[in-house]
Amino acid sequence: MRYGLSLPNIGDLDLLLELGVEAERHGWDGFFLWDQMGFLKGVEVPVFDPWVALAALAERTERIRLGTMVTPIARRRPWKLARETVTLDRLSRGRLILGVGLGFPPDADFELLGEDPDERVRAAKLDEGLEVLARLWSGEEVGFEGEHYRVRETRFLPTPIQEPRIPVWVGGMWPNRAPFRRAARWDGVYPIAVSPSGGPEPITATAFAEVIAHVARHRSSAAPFDAVASGVADGDHERVAPFEEVGATWWMESDDGYPGWEGRVLERVRGGPPA
Repeated sequence: MRYGLSLPNIGDLDLLLELGVEAERHGWDGFFLWDQMGFLKGVEVPVFDPWVALAALAERTERIRLGTMVTPIARRRPWKLARETVTLDRLSRGRLILGVGLGFPPDADFELLGEDPDERVRAAKLDEGLEVLARLWSGEEVGFEGEHYRVRETRFLPTPIQEPRIPVWVGGMWPNRAPFRRAARWDGVYPIAVSPSGGPEPITATAFAEVIAHVARHRSSAAPFDAVASGVADGDHERVAPFEEVGATWWMESDDGYPGWEGRVLERVRGGPPA
């Protein structure tokens, strides 16, 4: 089991960077940032670009894995994301993991910015975008004609340090099935649950086991695959153990991003992983 942090890209930028440095110092294995343009509709808070922040952390750390949880490819141009991810993979000397998903919330992160919030459109863009991204990472000439993205006679260099490519983890909200069929085609799965209000909430170990079983039924590769659980363990391994028992390979200590979150998380970071 490895231990990481999945934290909001909001609040105090200096403290956010300090959290990444402290995470490496205190034995954590990964540091991941949300990739959101806004927090919630009607809630005004400082929001920072996760890619610029992670690039700064790549220069301040040596060991810890870095990435986003999750990047909504539907509001990105895949070729721009390809350049950013390869650059960060090389800056970090092969430590990048790319988390992807549909994105949330659809209003603050899409509709209010003129992007299509429709779930089916976002899903189609995610699948096409991932295919374009992986082809561009390969260093081979790319020709792609999709519904949403088109690339002709294009070759991107350099390639990532990591081989065969940068790992891709796919997030989704259980019990929706489609995101987890998608995850089966990539390198890892990051499930959360759907709350009664339709928003995200932590997943139970029982539901997590169902996700792993569902993904396994759709896997056609024997390559290594990560199953990423998340929640608030607050240093208590007993909260993590049920997920480890059903096959989790990573635990992501997370927070909701509401006022005071940085102080709460800094204390947990300095306490070390709940191993």
